[in-house]
Amino acid sequence: MSDKPTVLFVCVHNAGRSQMAAGYLRELGGDRVEVLSAGSAPKDRINPVAVQAMAEEGIDIAGNTPKVLTTEAVRESDVVITMGCGDACPIFPGKRYEDWELDDPAGQGIDAVRPIRDEIRRRIEELLGEILSEAARA
Repeated sequence: MSDKPTVLFVCVHNAGRSQMAAGYLRELGGDRVEVLSAGSAPKDRINPVAVQAMAEEGIDIAGNTPKVLTTEAVRESDVVITMGCGDACPIFPGKRYEDWELDDPAGQGIDAVRPIRDEIRRRIEELLGEILSEAARA
């Protein structure tokens, strides 16, 4: 892992879970990490309920745009976190892969999205501690 690890978050539409995760890692990791997010079948805009849920945390993801998953994005990442995208993500040796099983916020109201957001934050805090420790040892 490099001194400044790159983390890629992937979900199907790149409109909810992966955008919330990327928002948290950018906020909590600051300039210590590079953050990417993408989707295997991206939507045309971010889920407005995900935007609302993150705004409650003081994190603005409203200006983000869903992006299509590319082989290059995976290749340049040290850590790839998938969230329900199945086998759509290419596998490269030497990378850390995790699949986070999280409910999809698509079509759900804010009361259902808050617990998803909170679980993402918990996982991001744990991941950040791990990757920064690994980068410091590298």
